[in-house]
Amino acid sequence: MHKPSPITRRVSRQIMVGSVAVGGDAPISVQSMTNTETCDVEATVAQVKAIQDAGADIVRVSVPSMDAAEAFRAIRARVDIPLVADIHFDHKIALKVAEYGVDCLRINPGNIGSDKKVRAVIDCARDKGIPIRIGVNAGSLGKELQRKYGEPTAEALVESALHHVDILDRFNYPDFKVSVKASEVFMAVAAYRLLAKQIDQPLHLGITEAGGLRGGTVKSSVGLGMLLMDGIGDTIRVSLAADPVEEVKVGFEILKSLKLRANGINFIACPSCSRQNFDVISTMNTLEQRLEDIRTPMDVAVIGCIVNGPGEAREADVGLTGASPNNLIYIDGKPDHKVSNQDFVDHLEQVIRQRAASLEAQRAAEDAQLIVRSKQ
Repeated sequence: MHKPSPITRRVSRQIMVGSVAVGGDAPISVQSMTNTETCDVEATVAQVKAIQDAGADIVRVSVPSMDAAEAFRAIRARVDIPLVADIHFDHKIALKVAEYGVDCLRINPGNIGSDKKVRAVIDCARDKGIPIRIGVNAGSLGKELQRKYGEPTAEALVESALHHVDILDRFNYPDFKVSVKASEVFMAVAAYRLLAKQIDQPLHLGITEAGGLRGGTVKSSVGLGMLLMDGIGDTIRVSLAADPVEEVKVGFEILKSLKLRANGINFIACPSCSRQNFDVISTMNTLEQRLEDIRTPMDVAVIGCIVNGPGEAREADVGLTGASPNNLIYIDGKPDHKVSNQDFVDHLEQVIRQRAASLEAQRAAEDAQLIVRSKQ
């Protein structure tokens, strides 16, 4: 039921963030960042695991002090998802978390002092196979660029990024990714488009400080959607003033809508009207909550009436079409059986779980056949 995305992605160099490939032909990864106090190891570990359970590929943790670096050591020992350490200015913290098993360093080379300090970090990163993320933000441009441009602009963001890139180039270290974030959508999009033409490293996309759950979701969807449609972007972080788990959910929904990543259920649901034969909104709220644990890529259509229902259901793995006196359930695009409104949500959940298990078994069998053929 899944059609490939028509988007042609920008060709970029591939780096490894722990076990996760970023760039090249790797799937676009989704990441988030903890908002707990890093020195509170229990709280941070719990949040990292919650973010991971939501499907995230990578988690970033702020490490602002040596005490936080020691806490990072304890956190690293208790989670298995790739971790990025967010560090500013102090190269000694970068060296310490590298020793403790960090998978990526978010540190801008131009902000950590002398060439000696920069070389120490790069030599350590090279020795341990740790990539670096250059992260430029419109809210923290250097004073020189502020004087030159008068205000944050896309050109200023790119110039700042290239300054840091030049430092890594000078030390012959190509394993890095770059972000040029702004809270203003047009500025961020223009900056990424400019930068994409000038380097071949992976790009980390984000609309920074996008806002709360609703406003930030819309702003991020618009900005990231424009870039992803251009084929730009290798990893994304949706920045919300909300639970980081919500960032992961929104990130995957953006990728799913563009057919760039499949993770869990893609729901097709009508907004409901007086033609509906069941309460579509409450049905969807219940299904989304109950089925968050499913990671199998599949399409589920929930349509309240027979006007658009059959057409949508025929394109889905599982479909529900409202009808009178009984609703009709489709499986794999074909009418399968009828169900009344009484307890039909429980029944539909069971049908979806069974279909997910069937798809997983089918994919496992196909993978096994590929392995056999490769050995012949």
